Amino acid sequence: MSDSNLPFTLAEYEIRIAKVRAAMEVTGCEVLVVTDPASMAWLTGYDGWSFYVHQAVLIDPFGAPLWWGRAMDALGAQRTVYMPADNIFGYEDSFVQNPDKHPMEDLAQLIKAQGWDASRIGLEMDNYYFTAAAYMSLLESLPTAKWVNANVLVNWQRTVKSEAEITYMRRAAKIVEKMQATILERAEPGMKKNALIADIYHAGIMGADGHWGDYPSIVPLAPSGKDATAPHLTWDDAVLKKGEATFFEIAGVYKRYHAPQSRTLFFGEPPAKYRAAEAAVLEAVAAGMQQAKPGNFAEDIANAFNATLNKLGFAKDSRCGYPIGLSYPPDWGEHTFSLRRNDKTVLEPGMTFHFMPALWLDDGGIEITEPVLITPTGAENLCTTPSGLMVKE
Repeated sequence: MSDSNLPFTLAEYEIRIAKVRAAMEVTGCEVLVVTDPASMAWLTGYDGWSFYVHQAVLIDPFGAPLWWGRAMDALGAQRTVYMPADNIFGYEDSFVQNPDKHPMEDLAQLIKAQGWDASRIGLEMDNYYFTAAAYMSLLESLPTAKWVNANVLVNWQRTVKSEAEITYMRRAAKIVEKMQATILERAEPGMKKNALIADIYHAGIMGADGHWGDYPSIVPLAPSGKDATAPHLTWDDAVLKKGEATFFEIAGVYKRYHAPQSRTLFFGEPPAKYRAAEAAVLEAVAAGMQQAKPGNFAEDIANAFNATLNKLGFAKDSRCGYPIGLSYPPDWGEHTFSLRRNDKTVLEPGMTFHFMPALWLDDGGIEITEPVLITPTGAENLCTTPSGLMVKE
């Protein structure tokens, strides 16, 4: 496949493979089996809704990566990856969801054919897409292999974004700005929640500034009233009401790169305690952003945020942020560092994270969150959406 059909240049993929191989050497694995679809895409360009069946990218110290998956999805691999067809392998369909045999038996045969069956093989042991049955099948099929826990090995190589990746995230940020503006424009008391969600989806998929919108790894989270005391509820056909807070946690997406952002909507003047919470969150975010700069630790942002929030009479017992970038369902986080106490990850230019200072009160929730980029001199909010609560009369 030529560069023009890939989301990134061949040179950028070669840099990524080199970074992963260096990390493999440190971890002590000779072969790496990558099952996270985001990491598969990051390494090869593969993009398809096939992660509900077993698939992987395999990397050794020398050759081009191998793509392995369901035979019908191998055709999609030929359309999206940069490797030649000889590096694409598909298993036949009787392996799919068959209790009598497992696709990893086929993967084991591929590993044997490459001469890797006695190698130290890295596996993503705590990954949504790698099951206990998959692990047991590999153990039985490759008795001479030595297994290494290489969980999130590739994810850590993804933390610092290239200029091309940052461009994609800026485009995603413009899309989520449009989605938030759509909420403020369309939402009205008495409007059914599902109708508003349909408008949000339409805005997100239509895109912004001439750039199309991809599907998000998490559906819109949009609870109202008491439901908004919980962070991860979705929507129904209930109507929007005056006097209730509704927060919208959504993401703009471009070529699988995510820019999440949350805002909280009120019809009419919010209660005093919500205004107090808003002021506290904004001041605490400002304190955190002052610590968001190269050379500081991830915990420095969280500690500054929490100290300010506590001083103003509020508390948050969960992390206040996590890294973002390229992802597939069910999550848009990268699963590496977190913005919380004792996380000593050193911040570097090109890191991107969701600054997520949400508060859940006794009768609702308040979310005012931002996608943030670490720059050479500090940090940049990727969005220009007006901060604070969204208030509509």
